[in-house]
Formats: sequence, C-alpha cells, structure tokens
Amino acid sequence: MIPVIDVFAGPGGLNEGFSSVRDDSGARVFQTVASIEMEASAVETLRLRSAIRILREHETPRTVAFKRFLRKEMTFSEVNEDSDFKLAYKKAIEEVHQFELSESSRAESDLIIKKALGHESNNWVLIGGPPCQAYSLAGRSRRTHDVTFEDDHKHFLYKEYLHIIETHKPTIFVMENVKGLLSSVNRGTKIFDLIRRDLAAHKDGLKYDLYSMVKEGTDEDLDSTDFLIRSEEYGVPQKRHRLIVVGVRRDSGIARPSILKRSNRVTVADAIGVLPKVRSTISRRNTGDLTDWTRIRNLVGPYVRGSSFNPPKSNQMGAISTAKTKRIPVEDLSESVEAYQGFVRPDMIAGLPTWNHEARAHMAQDLLRYGVLSLIAKENGGPSPKVRDLDRELWPNHRNIDADVVPFADRFRVQVNDLPSTTIVSHIAKDGHYYIHPDPDQMRSLTVREAARLQTFPDDYIFLGNRTQQFTQVGNAVPPLLAKQIGEKIAKVMNPGV
Repeated sequence: MIPVIDVFAGPGGLNEGFSSVRDDSGARVFQTVASIEMEASAVETLRLRSAIRILREHETPRTVAFKRFLRKEMTFSEVNEDSDFKLAYKKAIEEVHQFELSESSRAESDLIIKKALGHESNNWVLIGGPPCQAYSLAGRSRRTHDVTFEDDHKHFLYKEYLHIIETHKPTIFVMENVKGLLSSVNRGTKIFDLIRRDLAAHKDGLKYDLYSMVKEGTDEDLDSTDFLIRSEEYGVPQKRHRLIVVGVRRDSGIARPSILKRSNRVTVADAIGVLPKVRSTISRRNTGDLTDWTRIRNLVGPYVRGSSFNPPKSNQMGAISTAKTKRIPVEDLSESVEAYQGFVRPDMIAGLPTWNHEARAHMAQDLLRYGVLSLIAKENGGPSPKVRDLDRELWPNHRNIDADVVPFADRFRVQVNDLPSTTIVSHIAKDGHYYIHPDPDQMRSLTVREAARLQTFPDDYIFLGNRTQQFTQVGNAVPPLLAKQIGEKIAKVMNPGV
C-alpha cells in the first residue's frame, strides 16, 4: 500500500476518502501511517476510526466485539476490554498523534513523519489542510477591525505544511483550504498567490507541478479560481466550495492525475430523508416532555395561511434515535445517488443503528420558528423563507432584525429537500438556526449524523467528544466522498493497476 501522512487532520475526512480507495482486487491502495491533529476530541474520533479500520482489515471469526460495539450492544469501556480491540486501539494510538504543528515543534514532527514512513520514503502522499479560520470569509468578517488580524499565526500555518514538503519530499501532496483564501490579502499580497509560489519551488531545487482537479492545464495556465472545487457537482449533497491543490514532484516521473468527473446532484432529501425521525427537547425549561413539545408543534399550521398541515395526534419520536436507517431499493436511485448511498451506508453496515443522531434542545420560540419556516419551505417548494416572512410576533427580539444592512434576517435557514444543503461549517456547533431540518413534523435543527451525512461520512463513522465538539469536527472536515474521488485519480498515476 502507498503510505499517507495526514496533517491538520481534523476528524479525518481526507483520510477516510483515501482509505476507501480500492484496486481491482478489492485491496486498499493507501494506508495512513500517521495522522497529526491538535484538538483532543478529533484525535479520539481519529483513533476510534483507525482501530475499526484495522479490525476490518484483519477480521477473523474472533473479532466480534467491535461489531457488537457498532450495534450499540457494548459500551466503549466494555469493548476496550476485548483483547483484539485493545491491540487495534494501541496501533491506532501509535498512528494518530495529538500534536500542534509549529515552527518551534518541527524537530518532533519531523521525527514522527520519518519514523512513520520508515523505508517507504520514496513513494508516498501528504494530505491535509492548514486551519482556515483566519482567512475564511466568516472569520475575516468577524475581525474586520481587529488590529492583530494580519499577524494571526493561522495565516501562515501553511508554512508548516511547506516545511514537511521541503524536508520529507512527498511524491504527491494534496492541500485543501477555504474559498476565502482567494480574496485574502496580508500586507498587500494575496495569500493564495504566495502559497502557490511557495508550493511550486523549494530550496535545494525541489520542484512540484501544481494541478487542479477540475480543470486541465499546468500551474502557469491556471487562474487561482481554477483550483476551486464545487462539491455539489461531484456527488456531495452540499454546496461546499473549497480550494484543492495537487502537487506532483517533478523528478518522480508521475503523470498528472486526470480531473474529476462531474455527476448529477444529490439532494438533502437523498442524504437525510431516510434517517429515523427525532424530536428536540425544550431548553430553559430543561424538559423533554412530549406534551409541551406537541403543544408547540400544533401551533405551527395556523401561522401558515392556507396550510393543510395536520400533525399526527400521537408521536413516537424520541430525542435520541435508537432506530435503524431505512434502505432505498437500488433501482429507485440515480447513478450519483446510488454512489452516495453506497458510500455512506454500504451493505456491510446496513443493519447498524444510527449513531450521533440526537436532537439538541431549543427554546420554545425557536422551535415554533423552525416549524413554521420549514412548513413554508415545504408548501412553497422553493428556497428557504427568511425570518421576516414570518408574522411579526415570531420575529426574534433583536435590534438588527429590521436592518437591511446586516445579514441577521438570514440567520434562520431551512435546508430544503430538493437541493444540496448550504455549506456545513463549524458554526453549526453554536446554534442550529442556519441548519433547520426540512421536515416541519420534526421542528428542529440538524443532528450531528445529518450534518455528517451531508458531509458524506459513512454511518459507522462515530464522532467522539461532546455534541458541540462533534458538530465542530463535522463542520471542519473535507467530504470523504470527494476525497475518495481525488484519491482514485492519484492512485491511477501512482499505481497503474488500480
């Protein structure tokens, strides 16, 4: 297998995609030999996924404990007493390093990478995306008047990625980052132009040819915008636009990877419509009482003129789902939806219960807003309505709600069924206003699992940490299905038998 080093790994979206690439015989093409991530809950998520990956690769009739864990028949503490799981988790700890990459820690990170590669240092892949908050569009807007902004070290964490390239000379690298990088300027210089220049040529004469995965041509022929991948055009049920640069070491003799093939869109309904229904609890009252929740939901219909909304009198939804996700017959799916469904819920996990599918608590007024907005979107069949489309008594008590110069009125958004979702970002951890579920009967924001499905994580990809940390992990990730497609193109030029 071709070794992979994953840096700034997050919860492992790029890693999962590359780990999913198989050759014609069904064998894995890539093996992640080291992941480096600083955030503790993401590290735990990475280690659990690595352990499960190891157990599946070396499965025997004895390795049944991890399957019982995935079926929620054992707790993590219980499965950790199993000798096979314990051994796999020990290997996962050796693979996944909780570590902050910085100029002052380079000696240690160099040692981690050198040890992980061993004798395979002549043919390997580096993947990762330096943290993007400093130059994301949202991050910059929040810090417009911050005099320390231009000196934020996050602007230049890509230099740690650059150091790894210069020191360890990967055959191919894949660098991912946010669209905001295109317009980000530091001290008069466009940051992405600086990054492209630095990535192409290094000290000691080391040179890389830079390629886009969506447009033909070499670096000299490409505009910066040519590196932008619109994920919804490649089978991801989400309008996520990200910069991806692929670099091939010039002296490797390896051809450029071919560009990705566009596919028909996959929608919100395709992604989350089959998941078990769950309901929210009511915050501030700290109650999950069904009577209070039903009373609020019964108010939804009268706020929408001409609505025939008639919620069932009894409701069996719980705040936490223990039900299994439904299966859709393959003959009912388009090719792109079939590929999506086959990735997020392959046959081997078809019988599993649904993980990370707990509705968060909401204030009673927000529950009502969610229900009314989602009902309007459903009955109109169009884009998400705005909060100012509601009766004034449902407007939030906020001084900006009447102001046209601020985006506050767009803070409430329904993720409509018939389109890909808007971008899942880490802000989803703070509140659910921008991620309202399209089903008015559920009257809530998205769960972690629903966000993960829109990001194309498989249903057995379990996110650890508290719910806020889980949402942050999902929002910061690269969609694994997109990463897999990139990995397949790279595999073909590195391993022609794929």
